[in-house]
Amino acid sequence: MLKKVNEKQNIKLSAAEIPHVRIADANFPAPFRSGLEYSSPARGTWNIVHTGMLIPEAHEIFVCAAGCLRGVVLTAAEMDAMDRFSTVAIRENNLLDGDMEDLVIEGVTDILNKLPKRPPAVLVYTSCVHHFTGVDLDMIYATLRSRFPDIDFTDCYMNPIMRKSGLTPDQLMRSRLYMLLHEREKKPEAVAIIGNDLPTDEDSDLMKLLKGAGLKVHEITSCRTYDEYQQMAESSVYISYNPDAAPGGDMLAERLGGKHYALKFSFDYDEIDETFAGLAEVLGLEPRSEEEIAALRADCERELAETKALIGDTPVSIDYTFCPRPLGLAKLLLDHGINVIRVYADGIPGGDRAAFDSLQKEHPDLMIYPTVHPGMRFARTANVDAQGEDKVLAIGQKAAAFEETRRFVNVVEGGGMTGYEAVTRTCRLIREAFREEKEMRELVQIKGLGCEVCLR
Repeated sequence: MLKKVNEKQNIKLSAAEIPHVRIADANFPAPFRSGLEYSSPARGTWNIVHTGMLIPEAHEIFVCAAGCLRGVVLTAAEMDAMDRFSTVAIRENNLLDGDMEDLVIEGVTDILNKLPKRPPAVLVYTSCVHHFTGVDLDMIYATLRSRFPDIDFTDCYMNPIMRKSGLTPDQLMRSRLYMLLHEREKKPEAVAIIGNDLPTDEDSDLMKLLKGAGLKVHEITSCRTYDEYQQMAESSVYISYNPDAAPGGDMLAERLGGKHYALKFSFDYDEIDETFAGLAEVLGLEPRSEEEIAALRADCERELAETKALIGDTPVSIDYTFCPRPLGLAKLLLDHGINVIRVYADGIPGGDRAAFDSLQKEHPDLMIYPTVHPGMRFARTANVDAQGEDKVLAIGQKAAAFEETRRFVNVVEGGGMTGYEAVTRTCRLIREAFREEKEMRELVQIKGLGCEVCLR
């Protein structure tokens, strides 16, 4: 029987039909099969346009097909940063004629010659079609550098085929933030925090440690000029705490010298102490005393108890965009009696393995939901039907969108938190979300939460 493909249908799934798995039955690190993907309406996470804009005064040039350019053009426009953004469109004849190298070289050259002011640095983003056709990228960049010796060029990528093997596009983009740094004499009192889109919180354990020791702290989010950015190269230690920044830290240490320390983002007290003791050793500082650690842990316990007392048995959901260790957060809250019922994550981060194993044994009924499965487009309706609107408190934008709740924590990528402060601040954010409703639909559709830091 033939059926009109444009016929309107009221397709609806129940909560039980939405894809999910009990954590006790989940496989590590991939609880769900990869396939056709859905994009949630939550847009607060950063993309490669936002991240590249962190290099002050740099100009971005995207070279790809017109259809692929739409999203990045809109991002630049939404940021009000079109003066730092250009495109070169690839057409079918470029593929057939084999002039892809010339297209990039002459396209970039034409753009730079027409800019009202020569930028000190240019980020050239090539795409998957360049890899499919075997384009000689080394020759392209060598030619551009010879034509414009006063400009620093680096290679960036808008390449979806890189998502499933090797460095991910996110890891690669974070590493490219520091490829333009020039070698300079190291200063033992200078350190750099690397790989973050958002500034490190001044009240975080990391900032208190570094500033308390009188160290000069560089961070790309505080650089206002290209010269300030170049001063980061004087750092003798590079510190990353976003797991996706670790490969870039290793590359930077290998290229410029100095040491890279990957500080673990964690909600586990023992792991926090271990990772900060390791950092203190690298910096030549005294580790925290037992008295300091006891006081910090007591602060966390008070915050957790106050949070539990306020929200009671309110169901809580968490998604991976809130922080790098969503299962670690779920374990912390569940161990303190907070009613976490769902975690939205397409995969389990390697750093969350211990929390995953513990949750499987101690909280086996915790549900894991994907965010990109096509069935998730029905999650909002199904969750509201099952529980009623605003019955769930969400930690993270995707969780808020899937739960259709106005009570949510509006933070991405850890919000600059580190150490014990990640515990105490998260508790305060949960209590704030419980007390104060937000206009969820309006907030989560804004791209790149906090990207204003790029444009100061």
